[in-house]
Amino acid sequence: MDLTPFEPFLDRFGRAGFGVWREALAERTALRLGTQAHGDLPHWEQALARLPDLPSGRARLDRPCVGVEGSGPLDAHLGRSLTEALMALHPWRKGPFCIHGVQIDTEWRSDLKWDRVAGAIAPLADRLVLDVGCGNGYHGWRMLGAGARLVLGIDPTLLFVLQWLALNRYLAWDDLAVLPLGIEDLPVDLTGFDTVFSMGVLYHRRSPIDHLMDLRRLLRPGGELVLETLVLDGEGERLLVPPGRYAAMRNVWFIPSVDALAVWLGRCGFTGIRAVDVTRTGPQEQRSTDWMRFRSLPDHLDPADPSRTLEGHPAPVRAVLIANRPESSP
Repeated sequence: MDLTPFEPFLDRFGRAGFGVWREALAERTALRLGTQAHGDLPHWEQALARLPDLPSGRARLDRPCVGVEGSGPLDAHLGRSLTEALMALHPWRKGPFCIHGVQIDTEWRSDLKWDRVAGAIAPLADRLVLDVGCGNGYHGWRMLGAGARLVLGIDPTLLFVLQWLALNRYLAWDDLAVLPLGIEDLPVDLTGFDTVFSMGVLYHRRSPIDHLMDLRRLLRPGGELVLETLVLDGEGERLLVPPGRYAAMRNVWFIPSVDALAVWLGRCGFTGIRAVDVTRTGPQEQRSTDWMRFRSLPDHLDPADPSRTLEGHPAPVRAVLIANRPESSP
């Protein structure tokens, strides 16, 4: 796969004050999209090639179901062609999306998370935003809908990048891209974002303190961090280190309490630290659907006590914390 679909965004990224890092991002993206990138890449590229041409429509970025609204429903054949091509990119984790009446009912109701975040953060109007672990870009489109000037999304899962490419075939926004990169793939001197989001990432990091330090570096002085992660409910500085799996996930390393997480942020040099939401994750927010047919949250909770995971840990609770890089920080 070549860089053609990413070039319009990379050009805008360069013109937005990040020109010194534009080529480094392009080179690292090209490397990740190389012939050895993923065994399923040819299959996913074929799905992209099968996407049908659709009538013009209006992009909707400020609604729970992000997508394109046409003047009327698609005819049955065109609707089936669109559905089959998009379904070939299964599983769909984040959404929902609505493309000319075809609704992608994703595993996560990501709009619920956005509703908890959107009213608590600094207004995004004209801001330069980085979304770490962005998935297929759902929240990035919501950020643009809230007025963000430019949103760089990064996620190393190549399927999510292909899903963004499929959706952007119809949404056609050059102010957002999902690059197949992890935070460790970004240039070590990259900085200057007004807002950095890290949602659903921290508990997957073997070194959460290093992750927080990286997030601080990526912000401009005075910039805002939006951190959403699993937490232990209740007061006090506590920490869960699952000895094995957590809710069937193998890559959950640390789950702190909100108080402990605030201490971590303070030790990393953040100021203005405040928790703006703590919510238990339920099956109305995360579940299996026709567009994500694998096991999901309800399958990983104790059927006799849904307040515990199958492993006996506290069931998932997620918190949103906001913090800032100090104005005078180096």
